[in-house]
Amino acid sequence: MEEQPLLSVRELVKHFRLPRRSLWRAPDVVRAVDGVSFDISRGKTLGLVGESGCGKTTTGRTILQLMRATAGEVHFKGEDLCLLNDTEMRPFRNGMQIIFQDPYASLDPRMTIGKAIAEPLMIHKLCQTREEARDRVQGLMERVGLNPYFINRYPHEFSGGQRQRIGIARALAVDPDFIVLDEPVSSLDVSIQAQILNLLQDLQDELELTYLFIAHDLRVVRHISDRIAVMYLGLIVEMAQGVEIYDEPLHPYTQALLSAVPWTDPRLARKHQRIVLEGEVSSAINPPSGCRFHPRCPIAEDRCRNESPQLREVQPEHWVACHLA
Repeated sequence: MEEQPLLSVRELVKHFRLPRRSLWRAPDVVRAVDGVSFDISRGKTLGLVGESGCGKTTTGRTILQLMRATAGEVHFKGEDLCLLNDTEMRPFRNGMQIIFQDPYASLDPRMTIGKAIAEPLMIHKLCQTREEARDRVQGLMERVGLNPYFINRYPHEFSGGQRQRIGIARALAVDPDFIVLDEPVSSLDVSIQAQILNLLQDLQDELELTYLFIAHDLRVVRHISDRIAVMYLGLIVEMAQGVEIYDEPLHPYTQALLSAVPWTDPRLARKHQRIVLEGEVSSAINPPSGCRFHPRCPIAEDRCRNESPQLREVQPEHWVACHLA
């Protein structure tokens, strides 16, 4: 019998209604996420990649119920979170956490890092005394590679990589099962990125954590993800095992993304032809009919302009939304 996924997302939709521009015109709607489905098994990582504005971050925040979904289902440990109100969601908050992209903006500059890490412990009443909370915080700091003697320092006294470690410690404070990593290394130097990624992998192995890793850098996603989903204009267009999606991309958009990854070896770079997409990403307010990628697709046909492709399994565990795949 197969183990039930820790997280199961089905036809998730998140639309944002814009203010009316006139009394006689219906308000515009931004289709940020427009029908996303995937599963993540316990202890595994799903990498979610795509261009800026494709709906990756909105997907992560809607899963955590930081934004309420317009439609769809988010099953966490068998419970549909979209049906719960804020009070009913409270018992699930411990099990789901997020690590933000910007380590500079995600910490309160007026709060010591000890208080920042201890805050979720106090909110969820996981420590009875301040001494117990202090011991727990120092243990978390050591676990993420920070000196516990820095507990009374403020965020401005730390580097970007150290601040991201503080964010990781704060997320771990409530012993979560699932963490959304919202581009956690995009603002860091390359050498620091490797350290943070290694730390995240070590913590996953040690604590059996489950990750949704949101990123636009395909090199980063490759090293940490078990499966990868490629997103375009609010929809997943391809999803497969990490190695397979790099070795055999089937969707034209995935092929273009991978062709843009720089190669350090000039001989390999000459073998891989760069695919340059023409035009701009269509508006999420008025997406094109049919396949949303067809205005930029180099192989689009009439069917692509008129009929929206469904995400289908064309190979074992390899799903793609393309008529021509």
